[in-house]
Amino acid sequence: MTAPSAPDLREELHALTQAAAAQLEILRDSGCDALGLQLPKASPAASEKAAAVKPVAPRTAAAHAQAPQPAPSARSATISSDIQSPPTPKAAASTSGPRGTGAPEVAQRLTVIEQEVRACTRCALHQLRTQTVFARGTGSSGLCFVGEGPGADEDIQGLPFVGKAGQLLDKMIVAMGLQPSDVYVCNIVKCRPPNNRKPEPEEMAACVPYLQEQIDLIAPEVIVALGATAVQGLFGASEGITRLRGRWKLYRGKIPVMPTFHPAYLLRQPEAKRDVWNDLQAVLRHMGRAVPNPTAPSAKG
Repeated sequence: MTAPSAPDLREELHALTQAAAAQLEILRDSGCDALGLQLPKASPAASEKAAAVKPVAPRTAAAHAQAPQPAPSARSATISSDIQSPPTPKAAASTSGPRGTGAPEVAQRLTVIEQEVRACTRCALHQLRTQTVFARGTGSSGLCFVGEGPGADEDIQGLPFVGKAGQLLDKMIVAMGLQPSDVYVCNIVKCRPPNNRKPEPEEMAACVPYLQEQIDLIAPEVIVALGATAVQGLFGASEGITRLRGRWKLYRGKIPVMPTFHPAYLLRQPEAKRDVWNDLQAVLRHMGRAVPNPTAPSAKG
């Protein structure tokens, strides 16, 4: 077996260091260390400094296609009951073929849908938007995050989760041993609700068909629903996220969904990061991925 080259080792060490630092920061902010011991909470000054860290630059959705296609027909979200037991963990994901936007036909269709979204006037939210917010990331890892809707930063930049909540989400993704560009991130609604309010039921109903097509095309192994509104948009039923989080659900009878707290909530309640990290570990185990251990040396050392 050929020994890995020095650049390969440096790249691996950099990725491991990123994951360890992000995981330790999340554990520290939630009041515990990697061994489960209670630690003093970070000072406000330290928390502000951590929040100022720039996120990993996300990849944009595919470039625009030339000829738009007819808008997708309206479909109601399929309501699914909770999975009574956790889904059986899968073997490590195969890399034999492209996932997510890596398939040319998937990227082309997503481009067409993004054009339809940009021209959409199905609900009143289009009247005040700066621009629509479609998605970011490739989904090549098999993981999809679904949030509520764009905020002010997202409305300006045209990408989901680019503000402070998005910076925290990226840290969570890196703590999982993944890169933000390798997951697919989207929202229930594609236009910013006024004053960042919760989307109205009719606004979600108008936008959900776009989301359904995105998910059908990306075909993720697991969806992480960020907050109660994301769960409501996916399943058509409203329930408190405190009760929902950590309980597997099944989207349209085939895709496991892990509900958890929205990163914006974690900015207000950092002690809840421990619960979210538990949920994300369950996601990794289901996907057949190892849970990163910041205290352990690389297995390939």
